[in-house]
Amino acid sequence: MVLVVGLGNPGKGYARNRHNIGFMALDAVVARYSFARRRAKFDGEICEGEVAGRRVMALKPMTYMNESGRSVGAACRFYRIPTAEVLVLHDEIDLAAGKLRLKTGGGAAGHNGLRSIQAHIGADFRRLRLGIGHPGDRDRVVGHVLDDFAKVDGQWLEPLLGAVAEHFALLLEGHGPEFLNRIALALRPPEPAGEDET
Repeated sequence: MVLVVGLGNPGKGYARNRHNIGFMALDAVVARYSFARRRAKFDGEICEGEVAGRRVMALKPMTYMNESGRSVGAACRFYRIPTAEVLVLHDEIDLAAGKLRLKTGGGAAGHNGLRSIQAHIGADFRRLRLGIGHPGDRDRVVGHVLDDFAKVDGQWLEPLLGAVAEHFALLLEGHGPEFLNRIALALRPPEPAGEDET
């Protein structure tokens, strides 16, 4: 079994925040693969489905970002899921908006959700880092992540979430580079049509 965790803050006021892109990506996966109905458990919302023949538990901690590890740790203990079988989807300010990176283990890089998870299950889980861009000034970081995505961001955000869901099976099957390549191709702007020769 794989535990896929989307990070964010609960409540309508946070729903479109940049910090909640992990929730958004998980919602897209759950919808794409028709997971079972969500239920409240482990201080979060959890539901089950199957992707690429693997049983997957999808978890959205409802503890607020800074306490995400409490929810993740409880789910891991209950289902006896090893840290290596945990995949966390989260926002990343050190990546340009719309860019993705995969990483296993490492530090939290100032991300309180990751720091909390590490405190509860260790650091050796996989991460899908979803770029939201940096505001350019350290003093503006908190405001940036807790602001809603701008309307113009929808031009890359919705296609990105759709591509992550569409190609998610590759990620679970261990084909990380192919997963990233497929998404890059899906998001590539169309080539301009050549001018007619006259």
